[in-house]
Amino acid sequence: MRDHYDVLVVGGGINGCGIANLAAQCGLSVLLVEQDDLAAHTSSASSKLIHGGLRYLEYGEFRLVREALAEREVLLAMAPHIIRPLTFILPHHKALRPVWMIRLGLLLYDHLGSREQLPASQRLTLAEHPAGAPLRPFYHTGFSYADCWVDDARLVVLNAMQAREYGADVLTHTRLDGACRSEAGWLARLTDPSGAPLTVTASALVNAAGPWVERVLETTLGHAGRSRLRLVKGSHIVVPRCYEGEHAYLLQNGDRRVVFVLPYGDYTLIGTTDVPFDGDPATLAASAEEIDYLCGVVNEYFLRPIRPQDVVWSFAGVRPLFDDGSPSATAVTRDYHLELDGSDVPLLSVFGGKLTTHRQLARAALARLASRFDLELPDEPPPALPGGVLPTLTLSAYRHQLAQRYPWLPAKLLTALLQRHGSLIERVLHGATALADLGTDHGGGLYQREVEYLIREEWARLPEDVLWRRSKCGLAMSAAERQAFADAWETRYAGLGMG
Repeated sequence: MRDHYDVLVVGGGINGCGIANLAAQCGLSVLLVEQDDLAAHTSSASSKLIHGGLRYLEYGEFRLVREALAEREVLLAMAPHIIRPLTFILPHHKALRPVWMIRLGLLLYDHLGSREQLPASQRLTLAEHPAGAPLRPFYHTGFSYADCWVDDARLVVLNAMQAREYGADVLTHTRLDGACRSEAGWLARLTDPSGAPLTVTASALVNAAGPWVERVLETTLGHAGRSRLRLVKGSHIVVPRCYEGEHAYLLQNGDRRVVFVLPYGDYTLIGTTDVPFDGDPATLAASAEEIDYLCGVVNEYFLRPIRPQDVVWSFAGVRPLFDDGSPSATAVTRDYHLELDGSDVPLLSVFGGKLTTHRQLARAALARLASRFDLELPDEPPPALPGGVLPTLTLSAYRHQLAQRYPWLPAKLLTALLQRHGSLIERVLHGATALADLGTDHGGGLYQREVEYLIREEWARLPEDVLWRRSKCGLAMSAAERQAFADAWETRYAGLGMG
């Protein structure tokens, strides 16, 4: 770790890690600090989509949609192991938007952004299409279109790993206690995971603290002013599989919201809500009202109803949106907004943003700092994220190759490891010649060998970092298995630390 950095980035979500990654690629010395785990909050509580945002067209967000659509296939090429194409089915609700409006919106969606791999939208007769089977017969007409699914928390971690490859230092569970301008730049006071104080200086400070961006400005840096932040809570529920197939549904609701129904392994993921929020972003849970709301929307469309008692897991996140004065939480812009304070010792604050447009946000952020460092942004296309360079043309061909090399590895486990690590799976499995070489089976497809890798290479410091962010194995584990893993963490893993 250095005494002085070009850039200190505060916040280990997708915005902070994306900016740190690009800054390191530009040759800057970078320190990223996160008070909790990487992707601990908003960035792991998303709908897991790389998408243009079809409904944003209604609010005139054409630039945002165009930028997001163009990013889909760029990101797909960068990380084919954690991002994959996903077909959406949009049943037409006669009482809501007319058919012509939906068709026009989808034509715009097809042509606003570049599209080479993803198919164009189509009109469907649901009674004649397999995707119509689980739906109520009230819905005759539907539409299909394509976006992408992403493992959101892993997207964040891979950006942090790539930043490290380019020389960045990444400190999790490290709090920024205060910062002030000095002759050396920003003088920042930090507290490390052990509670020990650290002091560093940086030529520029990037405030990418998400829901805490104004707290960093006002409390830590003393920059009080009018609120520019609009906190909107979004909750999701997970239930046993509602339907067969790997397609998703986009459901319209009478309040002009849309709800996604998404395949999620052996489960179905449903979300999200849009609820104004003014509490502590660190203490979030899906409310009973939100769960009822999501169940109600699904039950209006699907033959087999879901009930709150069917929910096996729920999660909630707060989206730190830029307050554009919109009257409702649903209408607030999802676009990002950057504010630069000072030029010699700059402070750049980030408001809003989406998983899909994190690269473009990072480029815009570095462009704002370019004059301070005489920067030239790297050319496109960007390098693949860690694990994204495959020895074969497709992920399925690579999986077949791995199955031949590791015939003792159960097929489901091989697929899960490949979808988490891509070509880095070979580091996880290095030297293993039998299932027993992976060590203790903690349940849910989680083995000791991978846990040690996640601690050593991916900043995992607590059981929940592994169970719910680096993997989603916690969902497939029983309560007893999760408790046993927490106990094993204390006795076996807690002292390992990063290598």
